[in-house]
Amino acid sequence: MNSNAIDTPADSAGPRVALALAAVYLIWGSTYLGIRFALEGGFTPFLLGGIRFTVAGGLMFAFLRWRGMRMPTPAQWRNAAALGVLLMLLGNGMVNLAEQSVSSGMAAVAVASAPLWMGVFSALRGEHPARMEWVGLGIGFLGVLWLNADSSLTASKTGMVALLVATLAWSFGSIWSRGRDLAPPAMNAAAQMLCGGIAMLATGLLLGERIHALPTPHALGAFAYLVVFGSWFGFSAYIWLLHHVRPALATSYAYVNPAIAVALGAWLAHERFGAHELLAMGVILLGVVAITVAKATKAKAR
Repeated sequence: MNSNAIDTPADSAGPRVALALAAVYLIWGSTYLGIRFALEGGFTPFLLGGIRFTVAGGLMFAFLRWRGMRMPTPAQWRNAAALGVLLMLLGNGMVNLAEQSVSSGMAAVAVASAPLWMGVFSALRGEHPARMEWVGLGIGFLGVLWLNADSSLTASKTGMVALLVATLAWSFGSIWSRGRDLAPPAMNAAAQMLCGGIAMLATGLLLGERIHALPTPHALGAFAYLVVFGSWFGFSAYIWLLHHVRPALATSYAYVNPAIAVALGAWLAHERFGAHELLAMGVILLGVVAITVAKATKAKAR
């Protein structure tokens, strides 16, 4: 998707960019806590994501068609389905699964390593990182190892593995999408959510997940927040940023969301983190910042 971005001076064009960045930082950072509240109130991991993305994607798809946007081609639907499985089913679904036993802030910290894996997958595609990017990768992976060694994350083996799968799937899907035949950004997002949501519903039902009673009002409020703000407003702001600012700025949410998630988890859910987790998070984010700066420098040099 970054290939659609335009390197323009709009990075500093005022309040619209600041507002869009605030939406991506705050909304996406808060979705981890929204997932936790929804799970605690009666939703199950894959049915939560399945209902969320089917509703969000279906309504967005209907709205775009009503506005006259063309249907994706069969090839675009196939690519959207593949990305829906990678990003929604395996990416978001595994985060939901992990948050049954891992705090929302810890989940966000683990997922913050995604840019590191993206660097690895890019290298495997022949896009060799610059020296500073290798430095960032090394620093970031040290942080990942530190986080997974003797921290509260090790108390949940299932959560730890689920977060690793989620991060790998999201990273691979993001790199795999480059150069693919995809619908325009808004329609592509709707198609991905719709395909991914259906895949999550099918997976949840096959795994025996059932919602036996109406979720609590608290959980329903969290679910509505995930659909409206997480899937519509947050993603729409991200798409807008990709078309108006440099990719490095648009993807800077990767090292801001964890801090937001940790702060909200401590404030609203009384989640607590030791020095081990906080220092490991700092090392991971330092690596991600180094990679982002290196990519921005390389793009400017081009």
